[in-house]
Amino acid sequence: MKEFIQNKQEEMLQLIEELVNIDSGSYFKEGVDRVGLLLKEKYERLGFVVEVKEEEAYGNNLIIKHKNAIDPRIILCAHMDTVFPEGTVAKRPFRVEGTRAYGPGVVDMKSSLVELLYALTALQNEDVKAYENVLIILNGDEEIGSPSSRALIEEYSFGKDYALIMEPARKDGSLVSARRGGGRYTLVVKGKAAHSGIEPEKGRSAIEALAYKIIQLHQLSDHENGISVNVGIIEGGSAVNTVSPNAVAHVDIRISESEQAAILEERIKEICSVCDVPGTRITLEGEMNRPPMEKNERNEELLHVIQDIGKEIGMKLNDTSTGGGGDASFTSANGVATIDGLGPVGGNAHSENEYLDIPTLTERTLLLAKTIQKLSE
Repeated sequence: MKEFIQNKQEEMLQLIEELVNIDSGSYFKEGVDRVGLLLKEKYERLGFVVEVKEEEAYGNNLIIKHKNAIDPRIILCAHMDTVFPEGTVAKRPFRVEGTRAYGPGVVDMKSSLVELLYALTALQNEDVKAYENVLIILNGDEEIGSPSSRALIEEYSFGKDYALIMEPARKDGSLVSARRGGGRYTLVVKGKAAHSGIEPEKGRSAIEALAYKIIQLHQLSDHENGISVNVGIIEGGSAVNTVSPNAVAHVDIRISESEQAAILEERIKEICSVCDVPGTRITLEGEMNRPPMEKNERNEELLHVIQDIGKEIGMKLNDTSTGGGGDASFTSANGVATIDGLGPVGGNAHSENEYLDIPTLTERTLLLAKTIQKLSE
């Protein structure tokens, strides 16, 4: 199997190039669907049945399983969208420099999509029926919180034994055994405009009211216990000499334990229920939209299985936790043993310098194929 996969490296890179050179930002539905159509054709050639879940606003989601599959026990999740808007590929298409490949979404996660496809191809080549034991979800909106695909992931992962999530490995090759959960909130403050020189006393500053809230919200952070509250964007005002009639804050919340969510939500609502500047009005919108992926007993057992497989094929695999959100949170919270970071190694995701470490592409493909095989025995 190792030799087969190594001989496919150039073929895999060609497919990665084809995928990277399709703009597929989360809000560019046409591009995401082009990626989905290309992968649909590839899977169908391998004897898989692909169900397209049509979406109006975001890219279509794909549900994939082999035509001979009866009750697959492993769910695999990978996303087809990137953070890059339409037109990015024209500015910096796929390229290879030395042992690295570059391009928008090359490691997060166009390469993972190819790794998954070729892991299953390798199993078929060896006539290992484990490829019949997987159900795959390829979604088109992970980078914006999986608003359309979350329900699918939760529905199809329910009752499964294992979830393998194809986000890229960390720079040192580590698997991801824990992720922080989180949410997004928006505070909208309405005040009253007035000329700041002639009659400022008649105004009610929305910016002043928002400033109080920013301080109070940031005080909810408890980094020792994995809680962070960050007001990342503020907007407001109409002119420098006008008491501000409006202000908006966009808030990012991160948690490490499920129990923290309800407590934090309640505190945020309490803070926003009181106006510190008389005559202003606050509206709070948003929610906690991702549970944390905790390193529980189920997940740790699966981690050890994968690490043992790594040893057998000459890979030392560490694990780590990350503050970033991901679809692993949904499967883990659904009671399924979950490990993330099974994609190839790379770095600088979401930036102009995003890269894939090419030699890890075949290594991780072999690891994934062997993992699917082992979990199916």
